[in-house]
Amino acid sequence: MAAITAAAVKALREKTSLPLMDCKKALTECDGNEEAAVQWLRERGLKVMGGRTDRETAFGRFGIYAGTDKAVGAIVELKCESDPVAKNDEFVQLANDLAEQLANGPGATTVEELLAQPSPSKKSQTLGEQRDDLMNKIREVFNVGRLQRLDGATGGYSHNAGTIAGVLTAVKGGNDEAAKDVCMHIAAMRPAALTVQDLDPAEVEKERAILREAALQEGKPENIVDKMVEGRLRSYYAERVLLEQPFVKEPKQSVGQYAKENSMEVSQFIHWVLGE
Repeated sequence: MAAITAAAVKALREKTSLPLMDCKKALTECDGNEEAAVQWLRERGLKVMGGRTDRETAFGRFGIYAGTDKAVGAIVELKCESDPVAKNDEFVQLANDLAEQLANGPGATTVEELLAQPSPSKKSQTLGEQRDDLMNKIREVFNVGRLQRLDGATGGYSHNAGTIAGVLTAVKGGNDEAAKDVCMHIAAMRPAALTVQDLDPAEVEKERAILREAALQEGKPENIVDKMVEGRLRSYYAERVLLEQPFVKEPKQSVGQYAKENSMEVSQFIHWVLGE
């Protein structure tokens, strides 16, 4: 059996960030072979973490890859067990790597497909290996949740204080700052639809009926009730429709007006809240 030197243990420790005793044991089990020891540590870690899969992953963040100069955008939900881990630099890197690969790789419809692809920042690893190594190092369960890719230019924003939210918008024209502003507005105001036409017709008709009955109860003449109702529906739209909402940074103009002012068209948006 090869002698396990302190230098070899230290080198493996620096490579894996795992405890010295674990590194020494791995090298001992693998007769001093560093590559085999790395795999041994990974497999051992997976075995340990396999017994913890029922733990709740209520914290995390959204990895976002976006830009008005990019051909594709993507958003990926990555969950963990505790808030400090969600702010860990390597966890943030993993979330962003997942989104970047989803955007620039061949695409993926399942988590397993994405995890089997190479990591953008860890050239010798798959995303799954990157995740497994970080779980082994931190000793928390990570779960990859929702993932989606949008073709074309995009804007993105991740809100990581209080409510954890991620927003990705499909845009034409404009610039990164304007696109991000719209995404920040979406995170704050939670619109239900992009345009009036995208609202559920049944919900709109229900609201119209309520407003009509209220106007009649006020004693308004029937010949002007319908015009009143349509006027009052504008407030309903302004609460629920992105392009009709007052823009948070300048309430005197709508989001649609702000986008137009910046020569930008918003054609789609994704707004996810962690765990929902």
